[in-house]
Amino acid sequence: MQWTTARFTIDLSAPKVMGIVNATPDSFSETGNHLATTRAALAHCEQLLLDGADILDIGGESTRPGALPVPVAQELERVLPVVREAVKLGVPVSVDTYKPAVMQAVLDLGADIINDIWALRWTEPGTVLSGTNVVLQHPGCGVSLMHMHGNPMTMQIAPMEGDVLPQVLQFLHHQSEVLCRLGVQKTQIVIDPGIGFGKTVAQNFELLARQQELLDLGYPLLAGWSRKSSLAAVTNLVKDLSPKSANHPRMIPSVVAALLAVERGAGIVRVHDVRETVQALQVLHAISSLGNK
Repeated sequence: MQWTTARFTIDLSAPKVMGIVNATPDSFSETGNHLATTRAALAHCEQLLLDGADILDIGGESTRPGALPVPVAQELERVLPVVREAVKLGVPVSVDTYKPAVMQAVLDLGADIINDIWALRWTEPGTVLSGTNVVLQHPGCGVSLMHMHGNPMTMQIAPMEGDVLPQVLQFLHHQSEVLCRLGVQKTQIVIDPGIGFGKTVAQNFELLARQQELLDLGYPLLAGWSRKSSLAAVTNLVKDLSPKSANHPRMIPSVVAALLAVERGAGIVRVHDVRETVQALQVLHAISSLGNK
């Protein structure tokens, strides 16, 4: 299976690691200095590639539960300088945004993929421009369509009810088929069940356990388990009381979840801890390759 993007055709016969780059002041600079944040974000891009990342995913707005939206101008200020340099690094560049104006700007700079938590449904207030419109104007770009229940400010206050799989399946099928009918090639699309986006802990793990049902839609699957609160909930790390270590307290369960997702057919895993995830996947490959002899 392949994922065609603006500049690259990504071979998913082996799983690919998408490294997360949060181009936000709270991620890289205690002072909130814009230039310092840009430099740190670019240095982080380079480190992720050294660690083995196949794709960079750059975002300028937090979408964690309860996060407040960022104005378009501020998101552009954060993201554009990083994207402008990242597209020179020789790997596919994804931008994590739901705002059409940001999509337009980063695709014009040469970004390869739009990774959208709203699955191209969001429209800038007072305009008619949607993410779908932007993607259709850039016919070669890759798209990741994610399922989200509610919105980041409220999604965990009132999460989904009932059987999660049929609801996620129906949504992802509908959104992907709409794009295909409008002329987007099926190979440009990957789907993301939206772990942690308006689901309970049990529903998130149900999505993992029944991941094959999502794959039956015929699209590659992107799994985003990294540092999600569901992992903390099942490992007694709800308060994230970190030991004296450089590692994030949710790193080990994140790597395990990524590995389980790949074993169940995920083509891309979106992670913070690239080096550790790559090493785990190398061990999995060593075992899997024995079955081909």
